[in-house]
Amino acid sequence: MKKNIFTLLVLLLTISGVTAQEWHTDFAKAKKTATAENKPIILVFQGSDWCAPCIKLDREIWSTEAFKKYASKNYVMLQADFPRKKKNALSESQTTANAKLAEAYNKNGIFPFVVILDANGKVLGETSYKKTTPEAYIEELNTFTK
Repeated sequence: MKKNIFTLLVLLLTISGVTAQEWHTDFAKAKKTATAENKPIILVFQGSDWCAPCIKLDREIWSTEAFKKYASKNYVMLQADFPRKKKNALSESQTTANAKLAEAYNKNGIFPFVVILDANGKVLGETSYKKTTPEAYIEELNTFTK
């Protein structure tokens, strides 16, 4: 019985790991991964608990199986979140790190704001929320990396 439960647990974790979106929150680690894997970085500035277009972008693009599957093979995903609700508050160090990213890449404070970077942090392109399909959004992101 214990063996069956353990096997089921491992299977469930494996399945959820395959479909999970890996979001980095540390810029240095994201750059290191991007360099090692030769991938561009997709930096997303969002207000996860107050910005309606940010929530739509997450629901309609980032959280779709089509995007997650493509992104895991082609991008390093980096999130800079700016929640407003106390219950969603980030650590002081993460808040500071996100503010530094915004100072460097989102001076106008646009939300959502998507910045495509090379592994060194050089801006390749910028976009935001668009009412489109995950496939069309991927196409747009890819225009900046070719």
